[in-house]
Amino acid sequence: MNPATDEPRRPIGIRSMGTYLPSRVRGNREVARDTGVTQEWIVERTGVRTRHAAAPHEAASDMAASAVRAALAAGGLDAADLGLLVCATSTPDELGPSTACRVQHLLGADHAVALDVGAACSGWLFAVKVAHDWLAAGGRARYAAVVGVEAYSKFLDPHDRGTSVLFADGAAAAVLAPVGPHQGFTDFEFGSDGSLADSVLIPGGGSRHPASARTLADGSHHIRMDGRTVSRFIRDVFPRLVRDALARNRLTLDDIACVIAHQPNPVLLRRLSRQLGIPDERFVVVGDTVGNIGAASAPYALATAAARHALTPGDRVLISVFGAGMTWGSALLTWTGAPAVRIRPTSLPDEADPPASPSPTAPASTAPAPRTEQYTP
Repeated sequence: MNPATDEPRRPIGIRSMGTYLPSRVRGNREVARDTGVTQEWIVERTGVRTRHAAAPHEAASDMAASAVRAALAAGGLDAADLGLLVCATSTPDELGPSTACRVQHLLGADHAVALDVGAACSGWLFAVKVAHDWLAAGGRARYAAVVGVEAYSKFLDPHDRGTSVLFADGAAAAVLAPVGPHQGFTDFEFGSDGSLADSVLIPGGGSRHPASARTLADGSHHIRMDGRTVSRFIRDVFPRLVRDALARNRLTLDDIACVIAHQPNPVLLRRLSRQLGIPDERFVVVGDTVGNIGAASAPYALATAAARHALTPGDRVLISVFGAGMTWGSALLTWTGAPAVRIRPTSLPDEADPPASPSPTAPASTAPAPRTEQYTP
């Protein structure tokens, strides 16, 4: 109910989606060389085969803006139509202002209120809840863009096998809008456990350890992760999110057309999904080709499901996210047939490794050019 009017709140769902991947591809040959492991070790332990890295001049806001533009194009909308812009990221352009404000300016979304949500890899769904309630409460805003973006490559120690093999860059966005009865998002559930905050973090550069010669020397500006603690957390929280969401709504897996999850490690995810009894064809895995793109992982997987025509209007989608903090969340979504536009480099063979620092005289074909793919239901 809307507390201000005692009227039922209008349902809010996804109008359209867009994704963006930067052009530089880091294959396992390059990553194995830098981390001192083999390509086979990376695939066996993680399932990741390729990942994308932003260009030196490319910040989180640039990638986020590209993803939002793609989502607007898919929905036949203009940036001026947006009343709200929420950006979920743990790798902002700066500590302040909000990266969302940078995105707003890049888009020319002059009518949009812009703000960031920080919940690490769970951030996109947390941001969706903010936008959902904002729109559902009424008011002038009719469309909201919610984008998850990470520029992890800027914060990686290339020699740390625990992080460099997994984390990557990318952005994915959804435009939220009012939808018809019995459609859109329902049954949000969220949680946090700050006692595990040190398990994944970038310790340097904030108010506790401001940037200095010391933090630079000891590598505090790099992502640090306690892999064993994080794996235990995922093994506990992902199955619990799925089971609890089904139980709350008196559903079974047979009622779910598609399960979308954060993508920290494809090998671990596939093992857990099979233990839960989720059929492979209804569990979307994208981390093998893009790695862990943090707050962009879940929306990228959802856009991929739409692009593969795996979703049809009326399908129930179960979304589960989890990340640093620790944070977690879930939601049910009744799909409306939202179209998607994806911007990504041209295809490369598995294990392809373009030069890390292309020569100015190298032929243009060594750098994959972006392409746009549009999917409509």
